[in-house]
Amino acid sequence: MRAVIQRTFRASLSVDGETKGEIKSGLTVFLAVCRGDTEEQADYFARKLVRLRVFRDGDGKMNRSILDAGGEILLVSQFSLAGKLGKGHGNRPDFGNAEEPERARELYERVVGKVREEGVTVATGVFGAHMFIEQEQDGPLTFVFEC
Repeated sequence: MRAVIQRTFRASLSVDGETKGEIKSGLTVFLAVCRGDTEEQADYFARKLVRLRVFRDGDGKMNRSILDAGGEILLVSQFSLAGKLGKGHGNRPDFGNAEEPERARELYERVVGKVREEGVTVATGVFGAHMFIEQEQDGPLTFVFEC
């Protein structure tokens, strides 16, 4: 699994002009399921995500998780994060590392479910749809995570 995690003041996601997911404050997470990813990796990612200490405490230090801060997560499936660019790959991205859609959907939905089980509100997009995402970043603070 590969993810880009951004701390945001607010974020919304729409498909065909209709809002499908929206959060006030928390994390916007773009998640790619890669070929061969497992349920164990999905569970690990969900646990790690909700405990990631990237929110400010009373001293302004990043010591609080989304659980501590009471934030929400916009979790977006984004297969293109599994793509490869660079030397030996020409000018067109290579998406051969992306998992097959049905398996990717299963693991993506597993992550969503596990994060919700932790007590965090999760908004999502529409798996496989062309989505428009609007967000106001906080920081900006962005992390790339692989497991």
